[in-house]
Amino acid sequence: MPKFGALSSKSNVSLSLKLLRLGSASLLFSTALLSGCAGDANDETAGWSQNKLYVEAKDAMDGGDNAKCIKYFEKLEARYPFGPYAQQAQINVAYCHWKDGELAQAIVAVDRFIQLHPGHPNVDYAYYLKGLITFNDNMGFLGKLTGQDLSERDPRAARDAFEAFKTLTTRYPDSKYTPDALDRMRYIVNSLADSDVNTARYYYRRGAYLAAVNRAQRAITDYDRAPATEEALYILYKSYEALNMKDLSNDALRVLKLNFPNSKILVTGKRADADENKPSWWQIWRK
Repeated sequence: MPKFGALSSKSNVSLSLKLLRLGSASLLFSTALLSGCAGDANDETAGWSQNKLYVEAKDAMDGGDNAKCIKYFEKLEARYPFGPYAQQAQINVAYCHWKDGELAQAIVAVDRFIQLHPGHPNVDYAYYLKGLITFNDNMGFLGKLTGQDLSERDPRAARDAFEAFKTLTTRYPDSKYTPDALDRMRYIVNSLADSDVNTARYYYRRGAYLAAVNRAQRAITDYDRAPATEEALYILYKSYEALNMKDLSNDALRVLKLNFPNSKILVTGKRADADENKPSWWQIWRK
């Protein structure tokens, strides 16, 4: 008859395993606790109030310390998601990413703000900021060195910027950001027209006259009031002439003279506003 106070060898093994697991769990918990304490000790913001965290983050942003700005504002939102500064922290993170040259992260942050807070009093600024991020007039060292302008780059970003500015000016016509957004939209339209004309000119010079015609026609149709239309009509006229399509060539010449009666492009081969020292967006003409 077995003794009820004794444990079998199988039971001993089972108990040992349980004790081992318990000991391992305790060890893991202790390690995690110590790691957390060590992390807090290394975090200079530990114990900061939301007011202090906001002030320090704002000072970093104003001082151009974008990495610290992002770090502090992200901590502010994470620790005080329902606090008075949480929403402002989200949009400021987008701004600091932009100023730090992290355009993809900036777009993600600003889109998140717009989606979460469509009725926020500063949502007009969010659309304006999104336009600035994609507009990206600062091309860096190589862009300045080569004199490259917006018309010579991939037009996708310019179109995205135009849509953001268009949303702003349409939904918030009285916003303080609307006048500047309208200026930038004019510049973008003219630059997109230039982009098509640059391509048409490239095709024409290489004897691809049909391709030149197609691209010049697109510039005329999509951007009929842009200054680049003058050269687009000229390329259309010369391309049809090279293709021996006299009627179409004469039509293009007639429209060119009708819309640009003082044009000297027929003599110089360049439109009147062509200038090697092309002005920046803030120096553009107004119509």
